Amino acid sequence: MVSILTGLIAGLIATVVMTMFMMTMGDDSPPPTAALWAKYVGDEGPEAYMKQGMLLHMLYGVGAGAAFAVGATALGLAVGTGALVGSVLWGLAFGLVLMVGGMMFWMRIVLAMEPDPKTMAAFGFFHVVYGVVLGAGIALLPV
Repeated sequence: MVSILTGLIAGLIATVVMTMFMMTMGDDSPPPTAALWAKYVGDEGPEAYMKQGMLLHMLYGVGAGAAFAVGATALGLAVGTGALVGSVLWGLAFGLVLMVGGMMFWMRIVLAMEPDPKTMAAFGFFHVVYGVVLGAGIALLPV
């Protein structure tokens, strides 16, 4: 069993690591969450909402960590303390699900964006990083 608190903390750590990769390897463009803010809350372009976009991104990542903890426990997956390999593999799978959901639903349907292949590859890589770190956190955090 994985606690929601563990999921929240692991989600936060994974999102911070993912964001560091985004900031060092990305193209300095606003994240899709800034475009979401601009479209539904703001009255300027996404560039004006970098801080709000990053805050939303952090909240999504923390929430996704909690969702992973709840889902993995409900499904009886081999994750948690003492199951590092299983946790990392299930975290990786979860990161891939988030990547597909982000590209297919959020970017294409909600935001009506059509990202180029380079952007999609980076988006995918960043979500793989998130999933691996999330899984490791789920296994290694003592809460």
